[in-house]
Amino acid sequence: MACAGWTGLLPLSVCLLLTCGFAEAGKLLVVPMDGSHWFTMRSVVEKLILRGHEVVVVMPEVSWQLGRSLNCTVKTYSTSYTLEDQDREFMAFAQAQWKAPLRSAFSLLTSSSNGIFDLFFSNCRSLFKDKKLVEYLKESSFDAVFLDPFDGCGLILAKYLSLPSVVFARGTFCHYLEEGAQCPAPLSYIPRGLLGFSDAMTFKERVWNHITHLEEHLFCPYFLKNVLEIASEILQTSVTAYDLYSHTSIWLLRTDFVLDPPKPVMPNMVFIGGINCHQGKPVPMEFEAYINASGEHGIVVFSLGSMVAEIPEKKAMAIADALGKIPQTVLWRYTGTPPSNLANNTILVKWLPQNDLLGHPMTRAFITHAGSHGIYEGICNGVPMVMMPLFGDQMDNAKRMETKGAGVTLNVLEMTSEDLENALKAVINDKSYKENIMHLSSLHKDRPVEPLDLAVFWVEFVMRHKGAPHLRPAAHDLTWYQYHSLDVIGFLLAIVLTVAFIAFKCCAYGYRKCFGKKGRVKKAHKSKTH
Repeated sequence: MACAGWTGLLPLSVCLLLTCGFAEAGKLLVVPMDGSHWFTMRSVVEKLILRGHEVVVVMPEVSWQLGRSLNCTVKTYSTSYTLEDQDREFMAFAQAQWKAPLRSAFSLLTSSSNGIFDLFFSNCRSLFKDKKLVEYLKESSFDAVFLDPFDGCGLILAKYLSLPSVVFARGTFCHYLEEGAQCPAPLSYIPRGLLGFSDAMTFKERVWNHITHLEEHLFCPYFLKNVLEIASEILQTSVTAYDLYSHTSIWLLRTDFVLDPPKPVMPNMVFIGGINCHQGKPVPMEFEAYINASGEHGIVVFSLGSMVAEIPEKKAMAIADALGKIPQTVLWRYTGTPPSNLANNTILVKWLPQNDLLGHPMTRAFITHAGSHGIYEGICNGVPMVMMPLFGDQMDNAKRMETKGAGVTLNVLEMTSEDLENALKAVINDKSYKENIMHLSSLHKDRPVEPLDLAVFWVEFVMRHKGAPHLRPAAHDLTWYQYHSLDVIGFLLAIVLTVAFIAFKCCAYGYRKCFGKKGRVKKAHKSKTH
């Protein structure tokens, strides 16, 4: 009887739970960024869809990754460029990094290969030219916007629709994360992006860190000129980068303090580093065969990310030469022209299950461009790394891992075959690298909530509460001189100087009263005796 009673209640309980879930379901607008940025953002979107939320994704018709099917409403808009234009501009940008990597705001602004940014920054103008789409977005009554800030369009759209926003990013251009969140970032121990410095900077590095910070303030507005012009046109008022970034409700940052050094943070900054990590699956039979054939030496996984298709011929040959001098089998994800000197132990593949291979016990090392996705997969699986950073946050990621003794960084401009060979032999044969990466892996996995669950919670939080104004600091309402307390310092200094002046005058007056008269009497007495 009792069992029958519970059996009858079970369907009712499930129905009640489902009803509660859908009652709280909201409507979310998603504005993603193409390329590798979308890989982890997509996982959050898919989980939100599974939880019953109505999700609308707005994306350009031309894209590399965004066109893949999603179980939600997808709205596209035409662009002013073709996929061939996008491929050509990105190829020019990627090839330029093998000659002169971008290391500052000034180099971003002056580089002849930054046409890819102009294409991405033009997306928002194309979106707002689609009047039908804009009208649909205005009438849809979204609860929040979930966005990638790279091209600025999500930020502009959130401000245009007066909606709270959740930003999903590794970081932002220039200083706009700290400025937008009003988060202190002392230059004495927090290095600026692109520099590849650790938090323990030398005097020379601290000087350069200050110069770079000044450079960002001078040149970044010019780099984002197109975005700000489009925003001003759409919002019909003069717009600064601060105006766009400062209205963010929650920052979901794809990093944590296992990778990045400790620093001040604000309560609306949530760290979800390693969100792309997941339990490795058995590798496909093709790759298992390669691993079994490697014998006791094991394998090395080599990938420069999904966006780097080719390497200059001379550099590719130097790399191939180095790979041929180690006993391990190398699985190299490469879609370019195969180097003529490719050794028998090196296998070129157009795709590889990176996370699954890194989780295999026979994997000895990981050659990576040090993108945040690859770095965290290396950390999660405890594989020491040889890092060849090319652009963006990769220089900083590589420096962090090298500082923690979990890998070796090579300069792609100066790297020789011998450098790569020595780096590989070091991370494979020196046990300290494996011990250090395993320690980082242990620290990273020791957390109360999984990054994906944390990201989903905060997106839903913003949807439920229409933002997070209680986490917004009063610093946003202060002028620059109030923020730095210059008015208070000036006021107190004026009081101190006034008191000092009055005290000086009083002392001078007292001195004249006490000693000035005696001096005159003595003078008079002396004159009489003469």
